[in-house]
Amino acid sequence: MRAIVNIANDSSGKPVSIRKISEAEKISAEFLEQICFRLKKAGIVRSVRGPGGGFLLARAPKAISMYDVFKAVGEGSQIASCVSSCEKEAADCRRKYKCAVHPTWNKLSREVAQLLSDYTIKTIMDDTPVGRTPAKL
Repeated sequence: MRAIVNIANDSSGKPVSIRKISEAEKISAEFLEQICFRLKKAGIVRSVRGPGGGFLLARAPKAISMYDVFKAVGEGSQIASCVSSCEKEAADCRRKYKCAVHPTWNKLSREVAQLLSDYTIKTIMDDTPVGRTPAKL
């Protein structure tokens, strides 16, 4: 999320390099490369190659939800594996039809997914105190 917000907050209109994001957010460049590749594959960012290259948002900040980002990088929003969006993980739960808590996990997971869908990159940017970038909070 911090990398996406960093890209979104860059007002230069130029691509933001992995190195610049890495330094600003204190995230390893190798990890960011993996994350940005997944975000690109999901259509959340686009890349520009060559000198001065880097990443730009592929959509407006208000059109990118936190859920989109979580899903793109392989992080689920489910709070228990038995309600995972990954069918294999959900199928592995042998107790889900007998478990008294399963319906609650299912309901809570849907609510978390909805909440993450309601929050956009623009929401995060708007919630950031004036004059402070998320990296400095």
